[in-house]
Amino acid sequence: MSKRDYYDILGVSKGAPADEIKKAYRKQAIKFHPDKNPNDKSAEDKFKEAAEAYEVLSNPEKRQRYDQFGHAGTQSGFGGGYGGGGMNMEDIFSQFGDVFGGGGSPFDSFFGGGGQSRGGGRRVQKGTNLRIKVKLTLEEIANGVEKKIKVNKQIVCNTCDGTGAKDKNSFSTCKTCGGQGAVRRVTNTILGQMQTTSTCPTCNGEGTTISSKCNTCHGDGITRGEETISINIPAGVSEGMQLSMSGKGNAAPRGGVPGDLIILIEEIAHESLKREGINVIYDLHVSFVDATLGASIEVPTIDGKARIKLDPGTQGGKILRLKGKGIPEVNSYHKGDQLVQINIWTPKILNNEERELLEQLKDSQNFKPSPGKNEKSFFDRMKEYFE
Repeated sequence: MSKRDYYDILGVSKGAPADEIKKAYRKQAIKFHPDKNPNDKSAEDKFKEAAEAYEVLSNPEKRQRYDQFGHAGTQSGFGGGYGGGGMNMEDIFSQFGDVFGGGGSPFDSFFGGGGQSRGGGRRVQKGTNLRIKVKLTLEEIANGVEKKIKVNKQIVCNTCDGTGAKDKNSFSTCKTCGGQGAVRRVTNTILGQMQTTSTCPTCNGEGTTISSKCNTCHGDGITRGEETISINIPAGVSEGMQLSMSGKGNAAPRGGVPGDLIILIEEIAHESLKREGINVIYDLHVSFVDATLGASIEVPTIDGKARIKLDPGTQGGKILRLKGKGIPEVNSYHKGDQLVQINIWTPKILNNEERELLEQLKDSQNFKPSPGKNEKSFFDRMKEYFE
């Protein structure tokens, strides 16, 4: 049996914008939702059909393939495959957060649910995310580093192992929901009978109640504590970048899923090097004599010291490049360079002998500045370098 056109299923034109497609799907989802049409196989099939159509048309790449190749473009093995027809009820309900806003089913308030899986069951809570700042030197940024950080946060209670109970005999099935974690009720409306589901108010979705709470955490399953966390920071990170470690945030009540640890990167200014993207800038001040006669000079780099050669007659503003002496790109083998900008240092105080020597050279033609028309500024040379 051939499939219906996805645009026809949602009742939109082929050129419909994304917001119109989402609105059409919302309408179909509410109309054919299983909670509104209990034991109606036809409504369930149309509910799944609408979800499949939205799953393809809401994704620009999938929609482009569908427009070009039809249903063949959504099959597995075709250009990467999308498998649009293999959706089950869990797949469908998982996409509701994007369509109706929030997490879980859109019918949490209209058809019930309370953020749980369909059919009830224990609700799993998630701990809150934790944010910390980590300061790094330029050397640590360039090479990557492992940091061991002591973090004050919510941890699992050691006394009860996070259960919140004094002992295993302190648990009993919730009498309100019968262990389902959710309560249901049926009401009559102008649309017919509507079944709503909400989180059990007695056990808060747990399905169980505690008769004797843990004396340490008082039933929460979490306490305040300190944990040493090892953080592997890759080379090339930059000021303001955020890294995330899943499950290293605050512990969740009653054995739930821990939150994440968000690491904010801060750079410590280097005493002589300045970072510009993946490149490093160093201002080298040389004497007039060294610039005139040429010299071999040692300069600092991220990795230590490096020696550069100044050609005789080096002009102020010239930029020398130390290839590969910069910062690596994050998760890449490419590294920036170190740019050494030459600055001519002029002495402010001269003794009589020095002044006499310079006076003798003053009228020499070689010591008279004669910049040509093609003499380029520092900014022009920088522009040429980066281009």
